[in-house]
Amino acid sequence: MVKIMKYDLCIIGGAGHVGLPLGVAFANKRVKTVLFDKNEAALEKIKAGFFPFKERNGDKELRKALQGKNLAVSVLPEVIQKSDFVLLVLGTPIDEYLNPDLKDFNSAIEAYFPYFKNGQILILRSTVYPGTSERIQRYFQEKGKRVAVAFCPERIAEGHAFEEFIKYPQIVSAFEETALDRVEKLFRKITSKKIVLAKPIEAELAKLYSNAWRYIQFAVANQFFMLAEDHGLDYQKIYTAMCDDYPRMQDLPRPGFAAGPCLFKDTMQLAAFSNNNFFLGHSAMLVNEGLPNYLIQKLKHKAADRILDFGLTKKPRAVLASSSNLFDMMQKMRFSQNLKEKTLGILGMAFKAESDDARDSLSYKLRKIAQAECKKVLCHDVYIQDSSFVPLADLLQESDIIVLAAPHKAYRKIDPRKYPEKQFIDIWGAWS
Repeated sequence: MVKIMKYDLCIIGGAGHVGLPLGVAFANKRVKTVLFDKNEAALEKIKAGFFPFKERNGDKELRKALQGKNLAVSVLPEVIQKSDFVLLVLGTPIDEYLNPDLKDFNSAIEAYFPYFKNGQILILRSTVYPGTSERIQRYFQEKGKRVAVAFCPERIAEGHAFEEFIKYPQIVSAFEETALDRVEKLFRKITSKKIVLAKPIEAELAKLYSNAWRYIQFAVANQFFMLAEDHGLDYQKIYTAMCDDYPRMQDLPRPGFAAGPCLFKDTMQLAAFSNNNFFLGHSAMLVNEGLPNYLIQKLKHKAADRILDFGLTKKPRAVLASSSNLFDMMQKMRFSQNLKEKTLGILGMAFKAESDDARDSLSYKLRKIAQAECKKVLCHDVYIQDSSFVPLADLLQESDIIVLAAPHKAYRKIDPRKYPEKQFIDIWGAWS
């Protein structure tokens, strides 16, 4: 007699940025889905029909799933054993040495192992270090449980899940042919595009390569921006000259903070996999992670240029360029002293535009550096609530220098020309 499962799908980590949209999407395709998560506050909000984070059409899709009675939530791990498919979503960070940190991942597998049953399929959705799927499959085999492991990486841009599930192909991999067939049929329910079949190691690398490629693209854009700035040129004009109606340059992104919980971390995972011979990845990390400090250092030099231009010294630049080391030291002191007298405002603390996700945002790195250099640092974000942030009007009024860190649409309405006494820094080209 075949045992009937209560749920078709259980998502471990179902209240998060990856698990929740996926669970809602499956539920709306009549897949009986339970979201298992320890975050009780988030689950209560989900039960009330609200996403606990910003997601386009999220509340609408969630309420549809709840009304259809194909979506449930639970804080009890017992729902794992009542499900046919179990999908695991868990962060896979890197440690302080930029190596993959699998402690939480391993702990979760061990903690929930007693709830798995023979015949289930465990789908790994998190980005993992290459070979992780095989290691987990071997773990179940050695422990004597017939649980098939599949790896189906997340491919959506955060905040656009419901449109991108339909729009883009899904990658599906597994070690067993039967499991591969069943997982393929499951994911066909949520996408109108083809399913890409692969071996687990191929799927793991496809995900890491994709994120590393995107991270390198951002690094190229940021390096181009720095080169132009170092020569006193307007990069936005150069960008327009390169890309305007020219198809070969359409994949060049605009410069800006390349951050968040995926790109940097996954590039470093790939570097570790290559025995730290992934030189492009390390170079991209130095460029992208160095951008906040570059901006602060550039502000110090720009302050010095204004000191010279405004006639605080009567010596011509040619004379200044050949002056003694003592004079250079005095100038550097003057640079720092200038910023020490300034209040710097940061617009946007999320890691990207139109997001409320602050994880690994470079805006916080900028704040930390600026706090060591400036008299005062003020922060604001349209979507993130933080008691340390100030109202937008106060930031615009009190700041001497204003940096657009996350180009939310609301900030594009600001007209810097209305504040001629202030300096606006826009690396994104949002105010161009």
